[in-house]
Amino acid sequence: MKETKFEFNYKVYDSIEELDEQEQWLLNEAREVTANAYAPYSHFQVGAVARLANGEIITGSNQENASFPVGLCAERVLLASASSVFPRVPVDVIAISYKGEGHASDHPISPCGICRQSLQEFESRLGHPIKMILGGMTGVVYVIDSAKLLLPLAFTSEELR
Repeated sequence: MKETKFEFNYKVYDSIEELDEQEQWLLNEAREVTANAYAPYSHFQVGAVARLANGEIITGSNQENASFPVGLCAERVLLASASSVFPRVPVDVIAISYKGEGHASDHPISPCGICRQSLQEFESRLGHPIKMILGGMTGVVYVIDSAKLLLPLAFTSEELR
């Protein structure tokens, strides 16, 4: 038997003010985009903003549906928009924020499992890491250098070849 270990490093900033100007702008935009969410059931609004390799900005917000689990997460809405409008253009960086009715939005949240799989595959397909900035409306901010770090031992297209 052999035991292995998976670890990754990420940066923790005390507040948005510690980020560089472009990263601050992206996270502030993600905070604003939460207002575009359609979340009448969970009352948990998520916004995502990405800067693509060509400099374009794409946004996404979660879109719920009465027929659970038909809804879409902000990250997948963003990736679908990006690949539809700018096919084969990599995402350089994505900022994700949230606010929830009755919940403090004072710490980062991480993408769900389906979104982790989608981000990992998008990154892998275009051969370009997606830097992630995760933060609430206030509080600490996480910066992760590559989306694939969030999904160790990922199921990839290689398994289907």
